[in-house]
Amino acid sequence: MTASIAYEAVEVGTELPAQSFPVTRATLVQYAGASGDFNPIHWNEKFAREVGLPDVIAHGMFTMAEAIRVVTDWAGDPGAVVEYGVRFTKPVVVANDDTGALIEVSGKVAAKLDDNTVRVDLIAMSDGKKVLGMSRAVVRLA
Repeated sequence: MTASIAYEAVEVGTELPAQSFPVTRATLVQYAGASGDFNPIHWNEKFAREVGLPDVIAHGMFTMAEAIRVVTDWAGDPGAVVEYGVRFTKPVVVANDDTGALIEVSGKVAAKLDDNTVRVDLIAMSDGKKVLGMSRAVVRLA
């Protein structure tokens, strides 16, 4: 597969379609099983509070993975992402209710680079707080 977006059709400032990703306690259990990360801060409310957290929090790598979906869906090919990095700034707190939490992600093309690549800057928010900082991806376009 290759990216479905043409490099020539993209300008600096091009906004990617924003997306929202719901996170429940069940989501965290499923991710823990898939990733092997069974740290109790991600599933045990009592433990999370004992170590100073407000409640159970989503895995950082899960949050990072949800955020990059905005880029891979836009590009049309997950393999188009050639570089991706973030700074974890705030945890995604996941309440034990039917709602859980919501990760809201937006992005825009910040720079056109060489070799048909662009840098996309992402903003990931949850509960009005920025949960990822310096969230950037380099994507090779068609």
